[in-house]
Amino acid sequence: MAEQTLTPVPAGAVEAVASHLHPPGSYEPADHEVPTAREEIWRFTPMRRLRGVHDDADLSGHSYEIDVKVDPAVTAELTSSDDPAKGSSGYVPSDRVSARAWKHADGLFKIVVPKEAVIEQPSIVTIRGTDVEKAAASHVVVHAEPYSQATVVVRYEGSATWVDNVEIVLGEGAHLTFVSVHDWDDDAVQLSHQHSHVGRDATLKHVVVAFGGELVRINASVDYDGPGGDVDMLGLYFADSDQHLEHRLFVDQNAPRTRSNVDYRGALQGKGASAVWIGDVLIRKAAEGIQTYESNRNLVLTDGCRAISVPNLEIETGDIEGAGHASTTGRFDDLQLFYLQSRGIPEDEARRLVVHGFFADIIKRIGVRQIEEDLLAAVESELERSAGLAPASAVGASPS
Repeated sequence: MAEQTLTPVPAGAVEAVASHLHPPGSYEPADHEVPTAREEIWRFTPMRRLRGVHDDADLSGHSYEIDVKVDPAVTAELTSSDDPAKGSSGYVPSDRVSARAWKHADGLFKIVVPKEAVIEQPSIVTIRGTDVEKAAASHVVVHAEPYSQATVVVRYEGSATWVDNVEIVLGEGAHLTFVSVHDWDDDAVQLSHQHSHVGRDATLKHVVVAFGGELVRINASVDYDGPGGDVDMLGLYFADSDQHLEHRLFVDQNAPRTRSNVDYRGALQGKGASAVWIGDVLIRKAAEGIQTYESNRNLVLTDGCRAISVPNLEIETGDIEGAGHASTTGRFDDLQLFYLQSRGIPEDEARRLVVHGFFADIIKRIGVRQIEEDLLAAVESELERSAGLAPASAVGASPS
């Protein structure tokens, strides 16, 4: 391993995190060892399916299209990268894949919501891959300037081997809903890092939806630029046979009187379906008066699935309003099914209704009607795939 060159901590910034969940950061790929799955942050990831993007695979692919639909007041353009600090969120890559994406992305796709603008319609950017043979790297920056209000949606579709960094920056008093929808074709592989920097009294709703792809691994992190920041992190995922969906979240409560709530829900069906959720909230000494909660729920629909759910809390001060976490993994609730069937609803329809109810609460909280309708349709499509699959037994549905 090359000698590490750590980025200096700016004046007034908090110290780096000393934790096995947070390796030292660096923009240089050589400062990060090639992961082997023995590391804590990689031990649940099927390394052989990464197509070498974690090592030295070529990232110069350009087989993709970008479609943009935004309000005239919103700027959305592909620009050259001046570095350093690219989107100025303060994010520093903590693993080799993110550092490689940072280095090899040949431009910035930047979306800017101007100061005090109130944008009613969602801005939608669709990235559509057309080739899995040569991997591609990208860098997206979303900047909500002070006191603006907007919704930004980034959709991933098609076939690709994709690595990217997404930086989301909220100015003081800004309100932003950011939604990323990972609806790749079955042959796609994506490793994504999304970091949000939330300004004073700003509000962020960060939503991740993962239904497609052979393997999708998303690291989502957030920190605060001052008191009053308010963050909701919502997630939905539906893993099918031989599909691996992994979500790793880090909430850095580094400012006083801030709030965060994490709520991720997933379903699994088919042999070899795999879902991993790792949540971590760090409450620093300076984070007095904060409130935080993280929750992950997994619904196992058939035998042969594997769900891993690990919530973490790291607390450096007890002067807080509240902190907690919850995690559940299980099969259908027999009482729910019995209740529905006792009222004349066939078993297959009863199961469909239970799954819809499982996801509906999260979907309704997104607040983007078009996205909500698309997701309900996607859930219905996933349930159609399960037709004929044997339901999970009591043993097969036990947590991994």
